[in-house]
Amino acid sequence: MPLPPAKPLTLKETVMALFNFRRKDEPAAAPLEAFLKGYSIEVMPRTAEKVDSFRDILPTGTRVYIAHIDGTPIEDMVATAARVTAEGYSAMPHFPARIIKDKATLTDWVARYKDVGVRQGLLLAGGVAQPVGDFATSMQLLESGAFTGFDRLHVAGHPEGNKDIDPDGSDRMVMEAARWKSAFMDRTDAQMAMATQFCFEAQPVIDWVNRLQAEGVKLPVHIGIAGPAKLQTLIKFAIACGVGPSLRVLQKRAMDVTKLLLPYEPTEVLADLAAHKAANPGFGIEQVHFFPLGGIKTNAQWVTDNGGASGVPANVEKV
Repeated sequence: MPLPPAKPLTLKETVMALFNFRRKDEPAAAPLEAFLKGYSIEVMPRTAEKVDSFRDILPTGTRVYIAHIDGTPIEDMVATAARVTAEGYSAMPHFPARIIKDKATLTDWVARYKDVGVRQGLLLAGGVAQPVGDFATSMQLLESGAFTGFDRLHVAGHPEGNKDIDPDGSDRMVMEAARWKSAFMDRTDAQMAMATQFCFEAQPVIDWVNRLQAEGVKLPVHIGIAGPAKLQTLIKFAIACGVGPSLRVLQKRAMDVTKLLLPYEPTEVLADLAAHKAANPGFGIEQVHFFPLGGIKTNAQWVTDNGGASGVPANVEKV
């Protein structure tokens, strides 16, 4: 008996199928929802000013990193941290070693942050080529003894290497630094994690995290993921930030005329990493850290639409 003719798709259904969009009322995939639980996100003082209320867009308890770009006054950084904290979130300001003049300056920054309730920070070398003073690396910051009273210190990770650290294209020095930081965590009472540069492809990340574990690096990984953004915006940031082989994902997308004008979304890379984590619970990624290159509201909305319970904003939780 022949099957009845299929009902033709509506225009909306055709577009949804063509571009693989997920309906907002579809439940989130369980592995992705679990993987996104406790995600963190990054702001700058000027981007935070565009957000009326973080509680309208971010889940309760979200860690908010505050990027300290060279030239940003410490007063603006502290004011942003105070606001984030006042709204009930964990503020984690950056401490870029190469823009900090000396230990007195570092101690002053730490004291200012503690005065507004901050108890955690991301320590990194920073994007400037030459140090302005006594510090050049995050390891020197860790050894400074200036972070008394902080209970969590994160450091930077580089899944695809860093040519500023290893000009020869290897990851010898990057890996040596990772082992040193892991040993620092072991010999102190600091809660630590490694927040990484953003990547666009799952398999290189999986291989790198497994290698860290094989090398004895025990730092939990908070994997950097670029949030939804225009393709040209992502390519610009990826090149500027030294993203490695996974840049080919964007280059391949740019060659596809059906996707060229569509905003990039991190659905595929996160689904692949989430599936791997679900199948391998001991896998070293602990959380996701978003770089909202297309805007914090856009990024937060994507998590709300795709992350199930892990993306429900604080103000919606109470409704």
